[in-house]
Amino acid sequence: MGRSAAPRTLQLRMGRVPGRFYGPSCFVAFRADPHPLAIASTRSGNGPETVTRGMEMRIKFHVVAACGAALFVLAACGGGSGNGSGSTGGNTTGGASGSTLSLAAQVGQKAFFDQTLSGGKDMSCASCHSPQYAYGPPNSLAVQLGSDSAQSGVRAVPTLRYKDATPPYNDNAANPDGVTLPSAGGGFMLDGRAPTLAAQPELPLLNPIEMNNASKDVVVQAVKSGSYADLFKQAFGANVFDDTGAAFTALGQAIQAYEQEDLSFHPYTSKYDLYVHNKLGGTLTAAERRGLINFNTGDIGNCSACHYGGVNFNGNQGLMTDFTYQAIGAPRNDSSIPGNPDPIPANDKDPTYYDMGLCGPYRTDHAPGSPGFETSDQYCGQFKVPTLRNVATRSAFFHNGVFHSLGQVVHFYNTRDTNPEYWYPNSGGSGTPVDNPDYALQPTYVPGAKLQIFNDLPTAFQGNVDEEVPLGTGIGGDNTLGGGTQPRSPGSKPSMSDQDIADVVCFLNTLTDGYQIPDTPPTSGACVN
Repeated sequence: MGRSAAPRTLQLRMGRVPGRFYGPSCFVAFRADPHPLAIASTRSGNGPETVTRGMEMRIKFHVVAACGAALFVLAACGGGSGNGSGSTGGNTTGGASGSTLSLAAQVGQKAFFDQTLSGGKDMSCASCHSPQYAYGPPNSLAVQLGSDSAQSGVRAVPTLRYKDATPPYNDNAANPDGVTLPSAGGGFMLDGRAPTLAAQPELPLLNPIEMNNASKDVVVQAVKSGSYADLFKQAFGANVFDDTGAAFTALGQAIQAYEQEDLSFHPYTSKYDLYVHNKLGGTLTAAERRGLINFNTGDIGNCSACHYGGVNFNGNQGLMTDFTYQAIGAPRNDSSIPGNPDPIPANDKDPTYYDMGLCGPYRTDHAPGSPGFETSDQYCGQFKVPTLRNVATRSAFFHNGVFHSLGQVVHFYNTRDTNPEYWYPNSGGSGTPVDNPDYALQPTYVPGAKLQIFNDLPTAFQGNVDEEVPLGTGIGGDNTLGGGTQPRSPGSKPSMSDQDIADVVCFLNTLTDGYQIPDTPPTSGACVN
């Protein structure tokens, strides 16, 4: 039951996890010229049959009244001004002034930048979630150092932007596209183990390899003796410090209020936002338009299958995530990568250690072999699908930070199956080593060498890896390798050309907040024509 080869919008796509399937959906298909949009419903089977592969864009709608109302429509394509180079992705002030925030949010703002809330009095939330870098990491380290500088993290730091729309974790969470049937989704942290923004701060505050506080009481005492203790009491009551547990909970609520109220955490100021709302300065260049089409087209980039850009929960749109979890098969970030500047110490220290996301080791309710979970646990290797907003401001990608450029990430998606020798360690073989492309993790490959594919996931769980386009073929099964979906054969043609990839990267750059409309539209450059 794979994707139909006919150039219609009629599709039945199988779900991303075993036993779950995509239901009927609405799509918008439009040509790469300014002709009117054509709307088609898979319920009726009607569709614009002349729209071809290279000219169509399919964007899932949130279905209302049997596809009767389209809640999200991209503006019609236009010709070229701007290339996204005016975006900065952040600010240097940390957001709104206190006078525009509630008392609780004012407390949260001060706490967010308070280094005394770490064991070494040398690290705040902003140390890893810098406002100058879209509340993401301020450097290219795969994982950040902790307050105890002898300790290093085990996962890449995500952005804190646009977290206000994230629902709590659920094994059977609704998908915001209104099409995909429920699957694991929502929650905070890369494994979703924090149910709310208010609960999330506890995890880094008390983690020995992060902010390294010995207890909740230590954190509360730091707040109590700090410069904003009186403000804290104004916000949460004069006796709030009498109960350590209540005061610690209030601290989390304050940080949540700050992240929800301060617009710098969800500014919607990218070129893409201007484009979607048909605003002055939002005309995409030819390269950006091609990248957007590739991003949304199911047999090219297919990025929107997970990085959903339509109307989301609570009316948000353009979040570029559906909050689900996927096992992508990212290479292990260790010293097996020649010249790796930033291997994760935990990976080199213990070859038997694996970070498997939803099934552990930090989340314990989906552990393989525990009651209700088979040994071949379908959750193992799955990590949260991140927002792609401001992704171009990052220098470390995937849960383990193994990649350090956006182009490298898209190349991995495109060639993981067709050219695994680019990404995974190999041994043996004979003959003259063959040079791999500059973007590959492995510089060379010896013909006939044995590859350690999916080497950051135990063999028992490698069937969980995603085989949707562009990684695999998306044909058959349930979109996973173990579920029968066909991978792309080694040596076969990838889904995207080098030009397709370059165009996708150009489009992703339009998602950077802080876009400044240029006085004079550029006429040359990689992201113009």
